[in-house]
Amino acid sequence: MSKAWRERLADARLSRQQANRWRTRRVMEVSALDFAGNDYLGLAQDPRVSEAQAEGARRYGAGAGASHLVSGHLAVHDALEDALARWTGRERALLFSTGYMANLGVLQALADRHTAIFQDRLNHASLIDGAALSGARSRRFHHCDTSDLKNLLGRSEYAHKLVVSDGVFSMDGDIADIASLVSVSQRHNAWLMIDDAHGVGVLGDNGSGCVGSALSSAEVPILVGTLGKALGTAGAFVAGDAELIDHLIQFSRSYIYTTAQPPAIAAATLKALEIVQGEPEYRAKLNANITYFRHEALGLGLPFSESATPIQPLILGDETRTLRWASQLHHQGIQVGSIRPPTVPKGEARLRITLSARHQQGDIDQLLAALNHCQHQEALCSPCV
Repeated sequence: MSKAWRERLADARLSRQQANRWRTRRVMEVSALDFAGNDYLGLAQDPRVSEAQAEGARRYGAGAGASHLVSGHLAVHDALEDALARWTGRERALLFSTGYMANLGVLQALADRHTAIFQDRLNHASLIDGAALSGARSRRFHHCDTSDLKNLLGRSEYAHKLVVSDGVFSMDGDIADIASLVSVSQRHNAWLMIDDAHGVGVLGDNGSGCVGSALSSAEVPILVGTLGKALGTAGAFVAGDAELIDHLIQFSRSYIYTTAQPPAIAAATLKALEIVQGEPEYRAKLNANITYFRHEALGLGLPFSESATPIQPLILGDETRTLRWASQLHHQGIQVGSIRPPTVPKGEARLRITLSARHQQGDIDQLLAALNHCQHQEALCSPCV
């Protein structure tokens, strides 16, 4: 590596370290209580899903071997796309290797410099990056503020307008007012795209999400969902009318130029989807855990944001304080997400706590006791805050 490149990397590293924002990976311990992941229904650990994946590997092999458009699109992929389309009440669905690739692929394929994209200010990074990649004119409206969106749309002279929002916001756990987004988008002749990564499997009829079968493709033409959260596997999908899916197959670079999802993952996802639709007790257990956790946490005076989803943010503000709390929990065998800028706005560092149907009441009580201990430690040492 040349001296110039070494200096550039060293400067970037030093800058981030001095800001106390250097990220590190932890190897997850099997014995740790996981309140950081997105396995909301616990299906990643379900033996039926694991066996379906193993059987898929025995039948189809470990990998697809090629892109979907060459020779990597197998019968199990086709079956999964059909199942996802039926589940979400759409004409067709299209598999992507990751949610990030799905969002980049949709926005790059649909938008260009003749398009205006309007995004919620707290949208996921993949949506922000996808808009930038597309070359479109991009504006961001205030979080969950359809009045601001209406004003931006009303001033736009672009013929092709696209409104984009998360369904459930990944760092705050709140839910977009999709009915209002539909109304405003239709009034201004704009298409609406919802990334329901954290809603599918958890919310709606049969777990079909914030949008799912409740809103038609005429109302929400572009629906994105991921498979690596509530469904417990990996990958993503886009669902919509046949015209949309055909367009993505032809023009979405992140679909065309990558190896297809491993067929064993598709087989596992089909089993997970069967469980989600046929066993609503998983969602019932998750909702009971959310209700219990919030009741007990608020009783302890812990400053949790308003959220009815598995994502429960504890806003601590200060980044050093957030890291200290996360470290104390880690030493007690509890994993939580410690989220700092630039992932969230400055001054809004937080512990991102996520709940799962796998958690037992004793697990939640252990987490609450540890959080209460952190709170009491600060009270005893207020100059540390």
